[in-house]
Amino acid sequence: MAKKRKVSNPLALAALTYLLARPMHPYELGRLLTEHGKDRNIKYNQGSLYMVMEQLRKSGFVAEQETIRDTQRPERTIYGITELGRTELYDWMREIVTEPRKEFPHFGVALSLMIILTPVELTELLGKRLEALTRQAEESQNLIRQSTEDGVQWVFLAEEEYSLALLKAEIGFIARLVESLQDPAYDRVRQEIWEKQSTEEG
Repeated sequence: MAKKRKVSNPLALAALTYLLARPMHPYELGRLLTEHGKDRNIKYNQGSLYMVMEQLRKSGFVAEQETIRDTQRPERTIYGITELGRTELYDWMREIVTEPRKEFPHFGVALSLMIILTPVELTELLGKRLEALTRQAEESQNLIRQSTEDGVQWVFLAEEEYSLALLKAEIGFIARLVESLQDPAYDRVRQEIWEKQSTEEG
């Protein structure tokens, strides 16, 4: 069972990982995250990064190493990971890798309520989603291919390979779902469900 953590934002996990290499300023950390493409899997901006760093500091996972004062720019505080932060980082990583987590994506919610849409409209909407997913999969494949040609080791592409696998799985699922919607039985079941609900409400 997942532990309740003082700081549970995935951005905090990334911050601790990068600070494991060396102390740095949040701005530099944000630049490295962007350069390494982590923004493809972790949602963040400079404001959220500073907020997470403060949460980590209050929790004792990072500590101020020094403050650089330069007349040409604002003060910059350098943060480093603490021993408590190292323990948290490894414990958190081991938990995430080991234990599957129940997540609640928006598309799953829509699927659970899709009977409000007619088969015709649902088929059209799913077709548009399929087109968007196909484009994303092509972009991901191109990124992996280009990175491999540039000499990037596979271990640094694992997250992209995982994303591509999920995209392919969803593409296959939607294609099968669209095919199932062509069966007249679906609309009959849909109508029966609505009639039953209307009767229960009455």
